[in-house]
Amino acid sequence: MINNTINVNYPAIYSGTDKSEIVFIDGTPDLNSIFAPGESTQRRFFVTDATIASLDCMQSFISKFDFDVCGNDILLILGSGEPYKTIESVLTIIQKAIDAGFSRNDLFVGIGGGVICDITAFAASIFKRGAAVQFVPTTLLAMVDAAVGGKTGCDFENYKNMIGSFFPAQKIYYFTEFIQYLPDNQYYSGLAEALKTGILFNETLFEYFEKESEKIKARDSQILKEIITLSVKEKANVVEKDFTERNIRAYLNLGHTFAHAYETIMGLGAVTHGEAVAWGIGRAITYSYKKDYCREAFYNRIIDVLKLYNWDTGPIPSLVRGGGIGARFLSVMHKDKKNINSKIRLIVPKGIGEIIFEEADDKDILSVLK
Repeated sequence: MINNTINVNYPAIYSGTDKSEIVFIDGTPDLNSIFAPGESTQRRFFVTDATIASLDCMQSFISKFDFDVCGNDILLILGSGEPYKTIESVLTIIQKAIDAGFSRNDLFVGIGGGVICDITAFAASIFKRGAAVQFVPTTLLAMVDAAVGGKTGCDFENYKNMIGSFFPAQKIYYFTEFIQYLPDNQYYSGLAEALKTGILFNETLFEYFEKESEKIKARDSQILKEIITLSVKEKANVVEKDFTERNIRAYLNLGHTFAHAYETIMGLGAVTHGEAVAWGIGRAITYSYKKDYCREAFYNRIIDVLKLYNWDTGPIPSLVRGGGIGARFLSVMHKDKKNINSKIRLIVPKGIGEIIFEEADDKDILSVLK
């Protein structure tokens, strides 16, 4: 049952669509109820991964396809996780669309987490110069962040999101019940992105993490609906003001410069994105405190919440091994796509909703990595 919708509007000059309609649907995920494979006159290309395709709630949908075809629709099942967020996966989608005779008037549909949403939308954005895309996000991270706002792309040579475009989905269908199927590491990965949004923009959202930890850890459906709704509304507000990340949308990268370096050093997919982001938030708030941008009480408040969810708050993540670690982090961070000139660009929190950009000196970054 559909119980509410949220619209995210985009500048008309960009291709794809001028808005995303986000539709929340209660109950057990049933993709047949919104797509009815084989019954549409429009051709549709569904992309998912092996993990999602194996879920019990997906079987009635997957079984509609005979050798990946159902009427005008086709289905592609890719491997699962960050190792498949590659240009090769993007080209696999495009090749199958070409082989099936798809046109730019047809529809691509990504069913999965952030990886599937990102690569499906990127493939759609470059297929014959742009075909429409829709999403069914199946992870908490995708629901609170990755599926919203039009960022698409893939990793390249072990660096995060080095290739991509801005190409938003026309519609995004939220079956929040998908969250109950997630393994713990993926669930907590999404929580980290929602926590980030609370620090950036919304005191109420942040306080949920402080005061409702038992409900959150128990995956209480009502508190999760509140977290997702607040996260989406805050991201929509930012994206509408700064679609191509020239200014305040960059705030959404809080913790990400540290996080992407962590993921690269470990090997993409070895740690979840949210786990890395949580550690990166800890480094960002430590940087803020060391530079006297924030008060000790705020620093302690952030660190305490990170510890409450068992996220790593050490100077170097406990999983990273070897010598010269600080120099290794610096080397990767200097390649981050957000940097301007020769300095590493950080998003630094001074308080809830109080954020600054900082072109950081290497010595100051090293000071929070030891």
